[in-house]
Amino acid sequence: MPQTWKENQEGLNEGYYSHCSFRSPTQAVPAEVNPRNVLYRLFHKQDQEGGERRESSPMNALDRSLLDIVLGGARDLRRTLPTSDRQKLDEYLTAVREIEQRVETAERQVAAVQQGFIQEYEVPEGVPESYEEHARLMLDMVALAFQTDSTRIATVMLANEGSNRSYRNLTISRGHHELSHHQNNPDNFRQLREINRFHLRQFAYLLNKLRSVPDGDGTLLDNCMLLYGAGLADGNRHEHDNLPLLMAGRGGGSILTGRHLRYAPETPMCNLLVSMLERAGAPVPRFGDSTGPLRGLAA
Repeated sequence: MPQTWKENQEGLNEGYYSHCSFRSPTQAVPAEVNPRNVLYRLFHKQDQEGGERRESSPMNALDRSLLDIVLGGARDLRRTLPTSDRQKLDEYLTAVREIEQRVETAERQVAAVQQGFIQEYEVPEGVPESYEEHARLMLDMVALAFQTDSTRIATVMLANEGSNRSYRNLTISRGHHELSHHQNNPDNFRQLREINRFHLRQFAYLLNKLRSVPDGDGTLLDNCMLLYGAGLADGNRHEHDNLPLLMAGRGGGSILTGRHLRYAPETPMCNLLVSMLERAGAPVPRFGDSTGPLRGLAA
């Protein structure tokens, strides 16, 4: 682990609390929270040697927007396409333009705030002031990345593990982590429910976005697998049995949806991950503490 990652009281590196994607057991994939950087990484050109541009190359250093660079070629391509494919191309270009404009608007808002106030912490360039807008902007780019086949895997954290952020947009001033140690207090449960509902609304937003995109004989959602959940069932006791997981998408027709499934106690969650890897075309004999694929997903 990088030396900058400190160990917490449970002996885990803090990197495990802010990353959920790893190249190896000890090497995390760097997380990106700046929407502008995500957009740039998805659609930038490679340099002459075939490598990626340096992270220090800002997207706004380009003389024109990303769309303007490819617009001429897109017009030529459009003339050769049948009507149905022209509509798909137009939808794609419109989606990219819309996200690009929202990123630029967010940057202007942040710049205006920074000019008038002293910030308690440095706000990354391009991150919207609104937490919900930030989340939805990132989820829009996940949908766009899947639509354009720029990537087939994405991991999104709505907040770091153990985050003690407050949700003032929900009139909740106490920290999330503090509330998760609820001590069976009804008011703590009430506030936790509001936070959980807020997070689930963001997940539902992504599902509706994917469902609105035609893909083959169905929708993009039909051909995706999305897993939503957390590593604890009860934050008060740090209990990790009976995890509440929500899975969406039909996985190309390999998953039967619309059901509530219960599995035997101590069934490893990693069995589900093994089953998802198999459906994604990357089968593995085991992952983590898995004991085999999870049965019952198809029927």
